[in-house]
Order: sequence, then C-alpha cells, then structure tokens
Amino acid sequence: MQATGKLTEQPSGWRGSARLRFHQREGGSTYQGGAQAPLKLLRSFNQSSGHCELPLLHTAGGLVGGDQLLVEAQLEPGSRALMTSVAAQKVYGSVGRSEHHPKGRWSHQQLNFQLAENSDMEWLPQELVLYANGLFQQDLTVELARGASFLSAEVVRLGRTASGEDLAAGCWRSSVEIRRSTGEKEGPRWEVMERLQLNGDSLRGEHGMADQPVFGSLIWAAPAPLAQHQLEHLLQACREARRGLEGCMRCGGLEQGLVARYRGPSSQAARFWFSRLWSLIRSFRQLPPPDLPRVWPFQESPWMDGNCSS
Repeated sequence: MQATGKLTEQPSGWRGSARLRFHQREGGSTYQGGAQAPLKLLRSFNQSSGHCELPLLHTAGGLVGGDQLLVEAQLEPGSRALMTSVAAQKVYGSVGRSEHHPKGRWSHQQLNFQLAENSDMEWLPQELVLYANGLFQQDLTVELARGASFLSAEVVRLGRTASGEDLAAGCWRSSVEIRRSTGEKEGPRWEVMERLQLNGDSLRGEHGMADQPVFGSLIWAAPAPLAQHQLEHLLQACREARRGLEGCMRCGGLEQGLVARYRGPSSQAARFWFSRLWSLIRSFRQLPPPDLPRVWPFQESPWMDGNCSS
C-alpha cells in the first residue's frame, strides 16, 4: 500500500507532516517513520491490548490561516495503533485580520490511513478549539482491508465560550471517506462518506448546533459485520453510558459498525461519553480495556462506576 497524501501549495504558512508505518512484533506493535516541524513524535508506549500508543505534538502552539498538516499512517497485517495528540489543538482567527486576505485563510489537516488485513487503528486526538473567525478544514481518508478495525473520536469547541466568545464569521468543515476492500469483483465498499460544515445559521438552528458550543463525532468501522441482536445490544449499552453527562447524545448503526454524535455545552462530557464507548467497543471485541493515554489531562475518571466495563 502506498501513501498518496499531498499538501496543497500555499504561499505561506507551516506545512508539517508525519509519515508512519506500524507493524506487529512479539509483545505488541511498533512503528517506523518520522515527523516534520511543527509536528513531533513523542515516545511510544505499548498498551496491554498490544496497541502502540503514539502521541503527536504540534510544537507551534496552534494553527493560523494557511497552515497545513498531513498525517499518514500505514498499518501492516495484524498491527495495532492508538494515535493521539499531546494537547488540545488551537485554531486562531483568520477572517478580517489581513489586508491581503480579508476573507481569511483556511487551516487544513489531511489524515490518510491505510489498514492492512486484521489491523486495528484508534485515532483519538484531544479536542480542537476553533477561535472566533477561525477557518479550519479536516479531510479524513481511510482504506480498510478485510478484518481491519478503525475507530475515530473527535471533539470540537466552536469559540472560546469561557471568555464569552462564539465562532463569529469562522467555519469548521469535515470530510470523512472510509472504504473497505471486499475482494469481490465490484470493488471496495463505502463504509462512511460524509461532509459536515458548521457556521452561520447551522450554529443556531435546531437541526444544527442549536446555540451549543461543542460538537463531537465518533465512528467505528468494525472488522466484521455485526448481527442485528449484537448491534442492538451494543447501541443500548452506548445509550446507557450517557448516564450523568450533560448534552444531547445520539448513536446509530452503520452497515458494519456504529456512529455517535454529541452536541452540548461540555467538551468534558463529550470526551467522557466517547471514552465509555471506546471501552464498550473494546469489550465487545474481547480486547483488554483501554488505558487512558498518558498525555490526556483527565483529572477525573471517565468510566462509569469507576471501571472500564460500564
């Protein structure tokens, strides 16, 4: 499998990248590869599940208009990876800040993941904070082989609400394309294809954010189809995991997996719910419960009743 990601040419701004290859070895998974500033790889760690936990640091302290980040990962057969970020990602305001670009400039993050047979990737970055008048777009592309599992959970705060700030003229865009090789003549099957945009009226309408500042999305592309009774049992457990958390939380089944959304006032509530779903998915797959990444700032346990099994 060959990485094909390419950064769009821009006249200025950071262009950072990380290119990685994970492979299985006795006792867990490890990786090869490197990063280009402002991205930096911290020391990896093997979780009890065999996942190679790899934190990614953005050393510039935040994104400004024109900045571009590219993260590519290839997982060899049977390998397991958990990638996260060291801190919340800040995206600074761009609209109206430059005479040359009065409409602002976009910050862009491209994620390209290629998973070989029976590999397992968990992409669990810390929250993204989009400042007033910030413009941010993320494109996620995932290619899955048979038996591969992919889990993504992301949380976005629209404006620094603690300072009384909203998104103003800013905009958040997301593109997700996940497809799986079936080995059949008809070619790959789409697992997920979606385009989301939050700005303007969509921040206020009931079918959008309804004036709430935090949006979260979790997607799990399962390694094998789930029987209907299995999916219903898992979704019911996911709904019960909302207990004690504020906000609007919904989940539903995919053809092979599930999707969950959060809308509300609390990024902590979103992170806690997604952590519980992560634990439930691990349990469903008969894997060891997840270890919270060492770089996460949790001061309280997200698990229900103090344990991972919920």
